[in-house]
Amino acid sequence: QVQLVESGGGLVQAGGSLRLSCAASGRTFSMNVMGWFRQAPGKEREFVATISRVFGIAYYADSVKGRFTISRDNAENTVYLQMNTLKPEDTAVYYCAAGQKVGIMPSGAYDYWGQGTQVTVSS
Repeated sequence: QVQLVESGGGLVQAGGSLRLSCAASGRTFSMNVMGWFRQAPGKEREFVATISRVFGIAYYADSVKGRFTISRDNAENTVYLQMNTLKPEDTAVYYCAAGQKVGIMPSGAYDYWGQGTQVTVSS
């Protein structure tokens, strides 16, 4: 089992920045990738970014490329999502996930999920 706890969400004005954190515990060594997804009201959960455990290979959704940066600290079992130049359309609940498959994968490919953290960007 792997437990994931997100933090760092909040309310920010458009153009501002936030950094999300995801602390993992349990059998974290068994997970090859950590990812971030988001879900806005009335919409499906969508991929944001993912990073591999080995070599730290990162992938991003086109909508966040150049604005968001995913990183990880394997020693601390923590993954971060630095979000810059935030837009109102980035408003969503952001979820951390852990899985096995490297690359841009649908949410169904991930095995473990956090409870989510709300990000609200005002215009």
